[in-house]
Amino acid sequence: MYPSTFKSEIDLRRNKIADSLKSKGIDAILICDNANLFYTSSRVFSGFTYITANGEELFFVRRPVGLKGDCTVYIRKVENIAEELGKRGIAIPARLAVELDTTPYNEVKRYEAAFAGSEIVDGSAIMHAARAVKTDFEVEQLRKCGIRHTESYHRINKVYREGMSDIELQIEIERILRLEGSLGQFRISGRSMEIFMGNLLVGDNADNPTPYDFAMGGAGLSSSLPVGSNGTLIKRGNSVMVDMCGNFNGYMTDMTRTFRCGEISDLAKQAHQLSIDICNTLAANFHAGSRAADLYEKAMEMAVAAHLDDYFMGHAQKAGFVGHGVGIEVNEMPVAIQQRDSHRAKVCNPRSGSGGHRKHLCGA
Repeated sequence: MYPSTFKSEIDLRRNKIADSLKSKGIDAILICDNANLFYTSSRVFSGFTYITANGEELFFVRRPVGLKGDCTVYIRKVENIAEELGKRGIAIPARLAVELDTTPYNEVKRYEAAFAGSEIVDGSAIMHAARAVKTDFEVEQLRKCGIRHTESYHRINKVYREGMSDIELQIEIERILRLEGSLGQFRISGRSMEIFMGNLLVGDNADNPTPYDFAMGGAGLSSSLPVGSNGTLIKRGNSVMVDMCGNFNGYMTDMTRTFRCGEISDLAKQAHQLSIDICNTLAANFHAGSRAADLYEKAMEMAVAAHLDDYFMGHAQKAGFVGHGVGIEVNEMPVAIQQRDSHRAKVCNPRSGSGGHRKHLCGA
């Protein structure tokens, strides 16, 4: 199923999940979400990863044909899994975890029938927690992705032409990213979170609220995807926010940079500098084990002190967080969120793929 050179990494992840199952009194977990399949097997396939609290792991595959390995078992449907477990002397679980945050109700009912007598419990938090703490391998993948992402952004000012609209510039940036090797896929956790490769905002369009839980706004080009660029022409005096995804190897970096077209207002410069100061302060003062709510509260304190809290994390519509983890999905745990939602949250690693530096887009 996975390269032999990758076995130690898969073993580490499997054991992490198995330990969590054991600590919660759960016998096994059945995984079918694409992001979690990739995490547990290093590839996406149609089927399931099955992990027991004792550390046994099987990959039940429907498609594609041709996958091999001692742990790979081909099935036609989920109802075949119990039979295959029996053939291998693996007991049917008394308590079986499934990803209830992403699994449709009808699928859950099939699992209940396929594992008759098993108690179905939610394993979503187990997978979120496992993926929140990155292995050394994952940190290296994010680092490599971030380098290519940064190299792509360095070419943005070279593709800008006077008279461009926001969507025209975004398309050129998407082309740069794809030529650099971006897979183009933008995996987001959350059933109602949608966007294509990222966002570019110019002028007043940035203040258009969206239905999504993003700090950024934008009316978009259609009510079917109401976020981002809407055809606004880029003019002198505008700032241009570029927030594009950098998925080059299955791991997402989320990098925001702000450009200017000519001179911009003193208020815009002050707000931009504050965003940089907040990023630097949080990176310097928080560490493993810090409370996620404290990140948000410190950032808010700085915004209030600068009399810019009206613009903090949005203007017409605000987001309730100041940062989030990255990984296989662009918005993984932990989340630096407001106190009322995260009084027990912990920060596992404050390193981030985001930033707020301002670049020069066109002549002053």
